[in-house]
Amino acid sequence: MTVNRKRIKSRPAAVLIGFMGAGKSTVGKLVAELLGVDFVDADEEIVRVVGRSIPEIFAEDGAPAFRDIERRVVLDLLTRGGVVSLGGGAVMTTAIADALAEHRVVYLSIDPAEGYARAQGSDRPLLAGEDPETRYRELLNERHDTYAGLATVAVDAGAGSAEQVADAVVAALADYLIPERNFP
Repeated sequence: MTVNRKRIKSRPAAVLIGFMGAGKSTVGKLVAELLGVDFVDADEEIVRVVGRSIPEIFAEDGAPAFRDIERRVVLDLLTRGGVVSLGGGAVMTTAIADALAEHRVVYLSIDPAEGYARAQGSDRPLLAGEDPETRYRELLNERHDTYAGLATVAVDAGAGSAEQVADAVVAALADYLIPERNFP
């Protein structure tokens, strides 16, 4: 676990970032439950708002249109409470990265082999093509420094069960940010 000291807004309680397969949605739900707050997955919110799946948005409108929708949805989510899980590429949008500067950001890091094993066989548009494992590794490598730079804390998503990772997230946030565990 690593810690990055910065000024923090009180809402949302935590924002989970990391690459596909890190378990942001699964761990995020557990963290929200442990903190007694709501959970929202940005990708699920995009689907709800637009009424189409993410692969459909990519196929019909293209990546730039998806990133614009994602930017609008994420910036709105960052004004709410609870725990928010972002899609793996969201932090590559400058407006989102800038907005995260004053939030509790948890980077769920993942070993490339383990992350790919979790993500393979899914309908993720960025893994389409002839060599999805190489593409996975390339994208993770490209984004790692951004994830690490935005993080308030980093937790190894492969260090145990989802429940153990969620416990580690809550402990990291509570120990560093709010000792009395009084999360908004």
